[in-house]
Amino acid sequence: MKLTCNREKLASAFGTAASVAPGRSPKAILQNVKLEASSDAVTLIATDLEIGIRIELPDVEIETPGSVVLPVKRFGEIVRESSDEKLHIKSDGQSLTVWGQHSEFKLPMQNPDEFPNVTDFHEEKYHEVPAKLLREMIRRTVFATDMESTRYALGGVLWEMSADKILAVGTDGRRLAKMEGPAIAVGGHETGDNPVIVPSRAMQLIERALSDADAEVRVACRSNQMLVKTPRVTVCATLVAGRFPKWREVFPDESGAKQIDLLAGPFNAAVRQAAIVTSEESRGVDFTFGEGELLLTARAAEAGESRVEMPISYSGEKIPITLDPGYLSEFLRILEPEKSLRLAITNAEGAVVLNTDDGYSYVIMPLAREK
Repeated sequence: MKLTCNREKLASAFGTAASVAPGRSPKAILQNVKLEASSDAVTLIATDLEIGIRIELPDVEIETPGSVVLPVKRFGEIVRESSDEKLHIKSDGQSLTVWGQHSEFKLPMQNPDEFPNVTDFHEEKYHEVPAKLLREMIRRTVFATDMESTRYALGGVLWEMSADKILAVGTDGRRLAKMEGPAIAVGGHETGDNPVIVPSRAMQLIERALSDADAEVRVACRSNQMLVKTPRVTVCATLVAGRFPKWREVFPDESGAKQIDLLAGPFNAAVRQAAIVTSEESRGVDFTFGEGELLLTARAAEAGESRVEMPISYSGEKIPITLDPGYLSEFLRILEPEKSLRLAITNAEGAVVLNTDDGYSYVIMPLAREK
């Protein structure tokens, strides 16, 4: 195998693929990225046996087709540290040689035939989703999952797909993020009564793989996998086993709630200021929604007290509630500062719902109010 490629594009693609390879594994071959060169395309492949990725590398001159296994650490350092515009890669089956204009490296290599196969996208049934929408859906839901749970349902994002819509939900049991948007089902692809749960780590990888140049993305679900296909990248992920909470049953009824319009940026600034004096023991911020004003207060014996006022368009009886400022800020900071949102609140004991006009909702449960 012998080829020449653009170093910057190789470094970017290799970095994405390498993020999938496990740092430790009983199968040493997995701690590499496989490069496959056919007569007209070069593909980088990586997997940890739960998540797999295939990335087509652009701007490559292929002299001799073949395949080679690239060690994540040392090859990654070579492509990052090199200053050459182009790098040449050659393998004789025993060793790997990488060279540019001013440097050359020879590395030992493992047998590429031992590298496990990573599924490519050959589905006839799938959903077509705008790339920008899919990226937003991932960003706006994955942060609300339980990142410490790698095996159970709360460690993933729930996906429901119908004829003309796609919906994602993430929750850790204390807050819930939901977003939906338009999508087109091809070949009758739907999840029906069996939504799928995709690991949070796979969601983050898919978001990273989406580029601004991508227009439409194909998403397909099998019995135990989700596959996502962009023009250059395919990601496959083993689904999370387990029962996801019946989120529709716990989603608050907003019919009797007070509706308050806010801007994400100013609201987040006020929350962050009030949270300065919170601590692990006293992490709550008291919110009091009153006539034309929101008052935020916090106190911790070892940190002091805070008081922040913010004008709001609300008229009615005062509504006090205690919320975790971290949960609020995580939601607010993924929105544009000028983004409008509507906060729905009923009383001090009920959940708060925050909605935007583009299909996004966030539910946060109150903390016990300190006496």
